[in-house]
Amino acid sequence: MEVFKMTAPKLTNIRKLAPKDQEIKTTLESYISHFEATTEGRKSKYKQIANDYYDLATHFYEFGWGPSFHFAPRYKGENLAASLARYEYSLAHRLRLHPGMKVLDIGCGIGGPMRAIARFSGSHILGINNNAYQIQRGQKLNGDAGLSELCDFLKTDFMQMPLPDQSVDAIYTIDAICYAPDKKKLSTELLRVMKDGSYIAGNDWCLTDRYDPNNPEHRSIKEGIEIGCGLGDIGFTTDTIAAFRGAGLEVIESHDLALDSDPETPWYLPLAEIGSWKGLKNTVIGRSFIHRMVRTLETVRVAPKGSTDVHKILRTGADALVLGGKSGIFTPLFFFYARKPTS
Repeated sequence: MEVFKMTAPKLTNIRKLAPKDQEIKTTLESYISHFEATTEGRKSKYKQIANDYYDLATHFYEFGWGPSFHFAPRYKGENLAASLARYEYSLAHRLRLHPGMKVLDIGCGIGGPMRAIARFSGSHILGINNNAYQIQRGQKLNGDAGLSELCDFLKTDFMQMPLPDQSVDAIYTIDAICYAPDKKKLSTELLRVMKDGSYIAGNDWCLTDRYDPNNPEHRSIKEGIEIGCGLGDIGFTTDTIAAFRGAGLEVIESHDLALDSDPETPWYLPLAEIGSWKGLKNTVIGRSFIHRMVRTLETVRVAPKGSTDVHKILRTGADALVLGGKSGIFTPLFFFYARKPTS
């Protein structure tokens, strides 16, 4: 199955997938300028920040991580691909997905989880995404996988979706709520399109109660994750649950799945240590090697101009994620499972 193969393009194919030279230059300048603004200023530009970021980063993500851009709790002896697949299937199981159901994937990326879950459950899945490049790439991958009849995309802002009230049977979202400028407003919009008695499950990127805003090191890690991952601001785990409950969702379960990983295999392991030759490109040493390689490819015009600067931003994010995980002040795996009450 695709999710276990974790196929990814070769680095030398980066020019085929990346934006053109001038587009990279313009988008990179736009992206960097956003982080010269205040937090509130960045929140007001959340759509453009996310679009700029994923225009620049998607081809690197796919090269480094494969089609499913997320983390998962991991057991000793389990490889990264297997842990991602297990998590995706667990969401389908929690949501009781089956053939004929209409399901939303909020912030679906290029559709790696969508395709895995559609195959597993037989449900029809609509991926909500506001990035045109990711949708174009995802549609091709859906077709290649023979899943175009079960998987589709809708280009729209998840804060205001052009969908009827009570029109979907279930929702899942992986690593996407953190991009919302107002989590309660987003939760209210999700509640609107959910049928009475339906469920939502997924995870959010959050600060934990170990984060101290008065600690300069903690603030530096937070800022590194934000600029390196296209986030306007990172909230606390309690903010996510308060937003759900404030919108009227019944929170059934919530906890940090990062704590479920075996100590030998923390969620950030793929970014921190060499577990295999294949995984080298995701590690600190590997990122340094890839950075030099990208610079060389850019010099000889195999990679588009500006690729080295983009990779530098991604390295900042990856290094900050590792520090956030090791210090315990950040988790990308704050799990939630909630239900829309019946009228």
